[in-house]
Amino acid sequence: MKKQSFLSILAASIVITSCGNKNDKAAQAGGAPPIKEYKTLTLEPKSATLYTDYPASIQGQQNIEIRPRVEGYIDKIFVDEGAVVRAGQPLFKISAPEYEQEVRTAAASIKSAQANVSAAKLAVNKVKPLVEKGIISKYDLESAQYTYESALATLAQANASLVNAKTNLGYTTVTSPVDGVVGSIPFRLGSLVSSNTADPLTTVSSIGNVYAYFAVNEKKLLNFTQNTDSGISLAEKIKKMPAVSLLLSDGTAYGEKGRIETVNGLINTETGSVTFRARFPNTKSIIRSGNSTTVRIPNEVDKAIIVPQSATFELQDKLFAVVVGKDGKTKSANITVLENTAGNYYVVKSGLQSGDQIVLEGVAALKDGTEIKAQNQSEETVYADLK
Repeated sequence: MKKQSFLSILAASIVITSCGNKNDKAAQAGGAPPIKEYKTLTLEPKSATLYTDYPASIQGQQNIEIRPRVEGYIDKIFVDEGAVVRAGQPLFKISAPEYEQEVRTAAASIKSAQANVSAAKLAVNKVKPLVEKGIISKYDLESAQYTYESALATLAQANASLVNAKTNLGYTTVTSPVDGVVGSIPFRLGSLVSSNTADPLTTVSSIGNVYAYFAVNEKKLLNFTQNTDSGISLAEKIKKMPAVSLLLSDGTAYGEKGRIETVNGLINTETGSVTFRARFPNTKSIIRSGNSTTVRIPNEVDKAIIVPQSATFELQDKLFAVVVGKDGKTKSANITVLENTAGNYYVVKSGLQSGDQIVLEGVAALKDGTEIKAQNQSEETVYADLK
């Protein structure tokens, strides 16, 4: 009895094993592969603020070359490179003894001219009563008056010479014309300089306000101008633009907002771009001329279809997203997006609509007609970092 039960169990095991082998061979011979799961999103219109970043270079509001007005040797340098200076603060002292001598000469000429004026006036006062009494002719009085007037003119000329001499002497102390930061100083003590020297003594950059210059390509500029309301000029459009931000070289945001002020009227034929200028306050002198920064321009979108850039792929200069049909199969959709968007998201102009379900990852490898298992994600998860 026991022997018969053992044989029955052994036979059943052989049959099961045989069936399992047949099933494995059938699967290997071309059975249907398992359906893969993909994260998806059902699109709904959204309002958000997207940003466009542009590399920018910084220049001071004024970059003033400091040049000598007189010829002489540099006797003193009062500041160092990079120093913050105020308007009227001395920068250099030029040794030019001839201008001191001119002041002394002009002062002596004034004393001489004053003496001649006094003498000429005394002569007039002496001659005048004699003419009134008829002792001498009026000619003598007129001659004395002319001599007096000539002495007065000589005195005025001497005073002008003194003023001019003092002005030239004042030029030997070179001062800063504005508040700013001192640039490089190529000269040292003892260097001979003049108004004809090729290099300036230094440059003072006024950085109370700074300008950020950045380039925008021709296509984006055209889109910007075409979106201008009818009857509104480009200048008026610029005034209505929102405040822009500045990212410093370490990636941190600058504390002050700026405004775009001007757009260059000429397109650079080599780069196909036009230069914009934004002004930022710089009361704490954090930003210096020559800094490399990034201008960030906000773009407000209202009830638009917004998709993650990771959910798209490019093919032959066209942009595609993958849509999941009601039958669970995929289909590539050619989309167009706003040119002025950047970062992690695209604003879709055409190709997708509300209610479409798109694949969020691995889209470049998906072929049309592929059946997938959709794992629909929440908007909070997909748009977590969208402002």
